[in-house]
Amino acid sequence: MTEKPATLNPTNKPAYILSFIILLLMTAASLAGIFIEDIYRDNHLVTSGWYGNDWVTLLLAVPLLAISMVLSNRGSHAARLVWMGMLFYALYNYAFYLFGAAYNSLFLLYVALFTLSGFALIFGLSGLNTKSVATQFKSRTPVKGIAGFMAFVSLLLGVFHIGLSLNHLFTGQIPEFVTIMDKTTNIISALDLSITVSVGLLGAVWLRRRKPWGYVLAVIWNVKGAVYLTALSAATWAAFQSAASESLTELALWIPIALGCAISLVLLLGNMRSGQEKTA
Repeated sequence: MTEKPATLNPTNKPAYILSFIILLLMTAASLAGIFIEDIYRDNHLVTSGWYGNDWVTLLLAVPLLAISMVLSNRGSHAARLVWMGMLFYALYNYAFYLFGAAYNSLFLLYVALFTLSGFALIFGLSGLNTKSVATQFKSRTPVKGIAGFMAFVSLLLGVFHIGLSLNHLFTGQIPEFVTIMDKTTNIISALDLSITVSVGLLGAVWLRRRKPWGYVLAVIWNVKGAVYLTALSAATWAAFQSAASESLTELALWIPIALGCAISLVLLLGNMRSGQEKTA
């Protein structure tokens, strides 16, 4: 007797409903940012960055979220994890808009996107059978190399941001990127240390030990990393093209890390068996 592919079950319904709303709101926010003149009230550098980010969100993040939701509903373990990764991207990305953008007419959209992404991620992960997912990864999955990459990037970011904070503590010097963006707080360090670094290190340790949650966090972290660093690269390029910035040196860091995340993701998903989730 053949098994039917898993379909939408009651546990996942809240996550699917919220994710569908997120899809619509992400599309609306991106289109507004791209096509409505003067929607952003930040300085020229930051505004150019939002513009580049909006294009990547519209052309890459929105399709990836939609496709992963559809394939997950058909029972794909891999798609389910990518879907969770895209929700993680939305949570992280719109935290920057919500807490970092100068107040504008899209504020309520940012509140909704940030809040709904958090709830959708909670619902999605709480309904995930991590032990079942972990069994789908083959024994030859290069967990040591992937965990090493995740730990290296997380520690690199951690040392950088902690160093900036300690430098300010002892010298009173405000980090340069805070000054040039005309911000009153260091939102980049705040979000990187609290979200990217913490999840990356935890995922690396658990993946190295082949814990079920290690596989889950590794896919989620690398999905977010690959997509967000693509958006960050686009933001850097947009700022350069608009003459808001005179340098593209940041791309020498963003692109290799983005590629590392993409390669890690390919290695993880490529070593998953094609089996499908089973519903109770």
